Amino acid sequence: MTDRITLLRDCEATQIPTGDRERLRAGTVVAVQQRSPDGYTVVVELGSMYRIESNDADALGIQQQGRSAEKKPFSEESVWEQLRSVFDPEIPVNIVDLGLIYSCAITKDEEGAHVDIKMSLTAPGCGMAEVLKRDVERRLSSLSGVAEVTVEVVFDPPWHPGCMSDEAKLQLGFDLDYGTGDSRLPIVKS
Repeated sequence: MTDRITLLRDCEATQIPTGDRERLRAGTVVAVQQRSPDGYTVVVELGSMYRIESNDADALGIQQQGRSAEKKPFSEESVWEQLRSVFDPEIPVNIVDLGLIYSCAITKDEEGAHVDIKMSLTAPGCGMAEVLKRDVERRLSSLSGVAEVTVEVVFDPPWHPGCMSDEAKLQLGFDLDYGTGDSRLPIVKS
């Protein structure tokens, strides 16, 4: 998806992959590369990539659909469903299929459910760690009965392409054996 849009007003954006906050000016032409419930990945004319948060959708001329005030019921399945709704801003694949979720521990007590996530990134120096962490916290906190969400970004073991689901590899044009121990380059399917 690549919609070219002229920003209607100034808005804050996060540069990808550095994570630096910048102000994009009204009149800037951007190409929307990816839409997710939490934000938009856009590319400006000179090629820089940014994440614009969903609460700034009006700057893109996009009217946000009102989110239901009713929270989804809590279950382990709903936790995984919410995790699958979080996308890496650079890669149009959700973080579960990318293999970024290393563990998901759910405990319950009288306060409600406590969800502890250990996740990684595709690169240790990625400046988008806080953005992804915040997206996970926001999505999981939207479930009814969740008392606490803890997200820890870890790099042991290091992420590698073999962590991706077969669906993610196919979507990105990788050979299904890529990242499983050999050093072959990805095979782009035509």
